[in-house]
Amino acid sequence: MRPTRLLSSTAASVVEVDHLVIGSGVVGLAVAQRLSASKPAAQTLLVDRWPHFGAETSSRNSEVIHAGIYYPDDSLKTRLCIRGRELLYTTCKQQRIPHSNVGKWIVAVSASQAEELERLHRKAAGLGVHTHFIAQSLASEMEPAVKAHSVLVSSTTGIIDSHAFMQYLENSFVAQGGIAGYNSTVTSLARDASGRYTATIRSPDGQTSTVVAASVVNAAGLASSSIASMLLPPHLTSHLKMHFCKGHYFSYRPAGRLVSRLIYPMPEKNLAGLGIHCTIDLAGRAKFGPDTLYVDSPTDYSLDAEDGSLLDKFHRAVSTYMPTVKRSDLQPDYTGIRPKLAGPGEPSRDFVIEVPAGYGGFVNLVGIESPGLTSSLAIAERVMELLGYTEPAAQHM
Repeated sequence: MRPTRLLSSTAASVVEVDHLVIGSGVVGLAVAQRLSASKPAAQTLLVDRWPHFGAETSSRNSEVIHAGIYYPDDSLKTRLCIRGRELLYTTCKQQRIPHSNVGKWIVAVSASQAEELERLHRKAAGLGVHTHFIAQSLASEMEPAVKAHSVLVSSTTGIIDSHAFMQYLENSFVAQGGIAGYNSTVTSLARDASGRYTATIRSPDGQTSTVVAASVVNAAGLASSSIASMLLPPHLTSHLKMHFCKGHYFSYRPAGRLVSRLIYPMPEKNLAGLGIHCTIDLAGRAKFGPDTLYVDSPTDYSLDAEDGSLLDKFHRAVSTYMPTVKRSDLQPDYTGIRPKLAGPGEPSRDFVIEVPAGYGGFVNLVGIESPGLTSSLAIAERVMELLGYTEPAAQHM
């Protein structure tokens, strides 16, 4: 089921709906699906500038179901990741969405890193997330390609077919009466005296439509700061400056299985990234990434490996914990761009999930980077609360 109609092709020049969701990445889809399931009598419209769902960050990531142990204990990233993981595993099992609870090793390669790893273990325990250490001898037996001073096992980490998950969300949304409008770019957004929101939507041929909605959810990902700035005055957007952070991925060239679980080094300073880690897909194929490179354009998906410097950088990083991987084993694969609120060298920033003062019915979702995929269903729950739907909502299943 794939609705692709343009809003400008509708008979009416003005479309009135109860809910407008801007952005069809995994978070926008989760929100739209939850709104249509919980409020079947209401009309929900989902719009995106691309021809299909998940065209940006949601389809260019590591496809990991995170445990939720890296970020500050009281942060939205931590709380929504832990809740989202529970919801995601349940939904995947009930809807038969391809996934696997393969687990993750976080590896320390020195005594100083081992101390940090011990602190991470205590932090996880405080959050109620299970982790445990394994002996070096057992680690070497289980994963001969991995060399580590110490290994912390995150048993609730997994992998998912993110496209299949997004397809489920879209199918469910449409089956529940939701409308999806792709190739539909929001060019203006305003609030009228009655408190309703008016959006102008442009199609690729230049035609425009007007959407009037009682509530709007800004889930536009890389464009979320721009959408917010269309509506909100500068003093309400000063904390929403977007930084585009590109991550490269290299695949493992040789045939055969390299590892059987995810292998992560210690995270980068300020949590700019989780390090160039090794993940596997559902077929067991290994890949490495992402790194962290701030760029000016949200569409700069180039992967320039011709001069060898990027390959050298990846090989050096991977060699610290998987020394048997040769430089020639790594093959350029793809890139993704994360919508970060923290610029280069700045401390990590939390998700922004807010209803700005004076703008009831407008939910702003900005800086939804990792662990956004894992958190998506929990973010949808939070949006329902912010819109005043406090009663138990319909199940995702």
